Amino acid sequence: MDLAHILAFNIALAAAIASPGPAFLVSVKTTLTAGRRAGLAVGAGLGLVAALWTLAALMGLEIVFTAFPWAYVAVKTLGALYLLYIAYSMWKGAQEPLAPSEVKPARHAFLQGLMINLMNPKSVLFAAAVLVVIFPPNMTLAQKGAIFANHLIIELIFYSLLAFGMSTTTARNAYLRAKTHLDRAAALVLSALGLRLLFGR
Repeated sequence: MDLAHILAFNIALAAAIASPGPAFLVSVKTTLTAGRRAGLAVGAGLGLVAALWTLAALMGLEIVFTAFPWAYVAVKTLGALYLLYIAYSMWKGAQEPLAPSEVKPARHAFLQGLMINLMNPKSVLFAAAVLVVIFPPNMTLAQKGAIFANHLIIELIFYSLLAFGMSTTTARNAYLRAKTHLDRAAALVLSALGLRLLFGR
């Protein structure tokens, strides 16, 4: 493993993080509604589990899902139902104004970040595919640990920048003006992602 491998991995990782998936949408929504601290916390939860999925792929967890398809289906189903629950909550509260009581504490935001990525077993399969293409076989345990640490750092940097950017007064006021439409659009996207995860192969 050399610097070229790390750079290639980081480019693929940046593209994956920035794609409009459930992690990105929940991070933006949390920051806009609950503030920077909650945005940083949910990003930390998302990043930690994403990096752990990469570590799991490095350790061969995708082999377990291949050998025991029911385990993959079980985790996938739970993840899809969780996304649909979040989508329903967003849609239901779209027309309700923000109130101080709605602001979630950082611990709750962190746990939500953990759950979003923990309930997405496709992450480990994606990570395994990327890792096989980019990195050489038979890496040492130290090298695998370095990839995990690199992944975690990139995730934390991305979500921290996102939290700081979306927590500005301008961004928050723009969100409040279009809250109903934005929340319902996000709910529809999360519903589509949840259904795709539930019924996709």
